[in-house]
Amino acid sequence: MENKANEPVLLSIPDRFESKRLIIRSALWGDGAAVNEAVLESFGELRLWMPWASQLPTIEQSEASIRRSRLEFLERTDLRLLLFHKDTDVLIGSSGLHRIDWQTRKFEIGYWVRTSYGRQGYITEAVRAITDYAVKELQANRIEIRCDSRNVQSARVAERCGFTLEGILRNDKCDVDGLLRDTMIFSRVRGVEY
Repeated sequence: MENKANEPVLLSIPDRFESKRLIIRSALWGDGAAVNEAVLESFGELRLWMPWASQLPTIEQSEASIRRSRLEFLERTDLRLLLFHKDTDVLIGSSGLHRIDWQTRKFEIGYWVRTSYGRQGYITEAVRAITDYAVKELQANRIEIRCDSRNVQSARVAERCGFTLEGILRNDKCDVDGLLRDTMIFSRVRGVEY
């Protein structure tokens, strides 16, 4: 295990798994058009919380982002996961395991949902499945969710999924308008919550 922590590219990590309603998988070349469509539909909400959503992306920009994500997944430096509805194969959002520390087995879950699929429990379902995946497949010792303290919906997802609010970092980051904001840090820790 120590050797693989030093060389995470050697880890065999499933790039696809399922929850009750979702297929959760790594980004593949060609996913850019579906991601672009979901981002364009959801841009009004995404731009409030996501620094990367400062301007509408082109299909080519979305595809370039997907291709970088695919390479990062293979290198094990960032594990972006796309969320597809099982029945319709529609991309309903994106999530993943970010800011990875392989030595301590620490991961951060990020997420967003397509506007037309919001408030239907899909992100809570995805976060539960991704948490389970991180624990079982990646031997996670710590999983975090960080969000702007004003993002009530994101905080509720963390709470519904059994994450504990550890604290609030005051004036921690700048929001999308460049103003200082507070960051809530939720976590689940091996031996305590699972």
